[in-house]
Formats: sequence, C-alpha cells, structure tokens
Amino acid sequence: MANHAMLDPDAHRDLRVQFARGARYGDAVMSAIAVPDEFRRVQNDYAILFRLDLATDRFDAHAMFGFEPGENLYLDGDRWDAGALPLAIDVQPFLIGTTRDGGARQVHIDLDHPRIANDGARLFDADGRPTPFLEAGIEKLQALDAGYQAAPEFFAALRRHDLLEPLTLEVTLADGSTNRLVGYHVVDEAKLRALDAASLGELHREGHLMPIFMALASLTNLSGLVSRKNRRNGDG
Repeated sequence: MANHAMLDPDAHRDLRVQFARGARYGDAVMSAIAVPDEFRRVQNDYAILFRLDLATDRFDAHAMFGFEPGENLYLDGDRWDAGALPLAIDVQPFLIGTTRDGGARQVHIDLDHPRIANDGARLFDADGRPTPFLEAGIEKLQALDAGYQAAPEFFAALRRHDLLEPLTLEVTLADGSTNRLVGYHVVDEAKLRALDAASLGELHREGHLMPIFMALASLTNLSGLVSRKNRRNGDG
C-alpha cells in the first residue's frame, strides 16, 4: 500500500531518497507511463505503445521494458541499460497531489516507497531548504504532470483522425517459447499517410505530429526488446 504525504520540510527534514537503480528499488516493472512531450527523448530506447483504460475510456502511452508483469529487460542488476529514463520512473517516489477541495497541486511523497532509504540523498538541508536533488526531482515531476494533463488532447486527435489500430504482437523466441503483447494500440501508419494536407496541417499546428512520428519510430525497438529477452534466456 502506498503511503502518500504532502512533502514538508519540517516533517521530512531528515528523509533520504535512494537514486540508484535496481529491482529492490521498484524498477522491476514491465512498462511505465510516457507522456507525448517526452516521446522524442525516450523513443530511441523504448517501444512506445498505447493502452486504453476501459473504465475511464482514456488512452495512455507506455514505454515498454518487457513482455510480462515484473519483467524489466533493461535492468541488469543495479544498472539500467538505456540512455534515457521515462519521467514516471525518474520521479519516484515523488508524485503530484491536490488539496482536499481539488484545488492547488502539491508535491507529495510515497513514504512506503522502497526508494526511501537511510543511505540516500537528502531532500532538505539543515535549514529546511530543498537540496539540488529535490529541486531536480520537482522539476521533472512538474514536467510529467504537465505532460499528463496535456495527453488527452493528443489522444483525442488520434481518435478524431481514426489513427489508432490494435496491436497483437506474438514473438517466438530462440528457445522456442512464445511471448505475446496483447491489448495495446499503435498509430496506423497507412491511415496517417492517407491524411490530406488540411488534416496534417491541423495535427502540426496542435503540436501532435512530432509525437506521432516519434511513436512510430519507437516501434523499431520491439526487435531490440526481443533480443534482450533472448539474451536474458541465454539464447542470444
């Protein structure tokens, strides 16, 4: 269970956060939310797939790390083998909360997160001022929150132009086993190519065309994910 609290320099003066990587710090995950604003930064390392939450009818983008829950093929002991980290991973254990009336947005921290550690980086100095580590974390958290708030407009545009298609990926690995990714969507490249100039211009003016191209480009990393799985299995 998460234990969220608003970050407070008095209550959390001596709190420390571990910034090393590893499964023991919560990094053993199959995917993480990625926002369109960061597609260009993460597309070189990860396949970006879209998933629909049927309860909310909201699409989210996911940077994929593996084929099954708890599998992170980019994680090698205490090393994360990629050039960039999705913001949703990089900001942990911080998160955005709101006041009880849903008003001002605040920086919260999950006090039960495994990154809370005695040997980690301090969040506040002896005078209660935020450390550079905390200031950097808050900046990333704000970028993630802004991107998350803007993401529905991106997916609304994809739906408006009928640019989403379901993806079912079935991969036969070197050892003969089969891995599947089911329930995800990708941009329909054929329909994107068929859009008229007015529609493409609209997507460009709204700032959606670049993340669309970045999401498409990221799909080349699916073959790399398969290679990582084969190496993890000792067959590559």
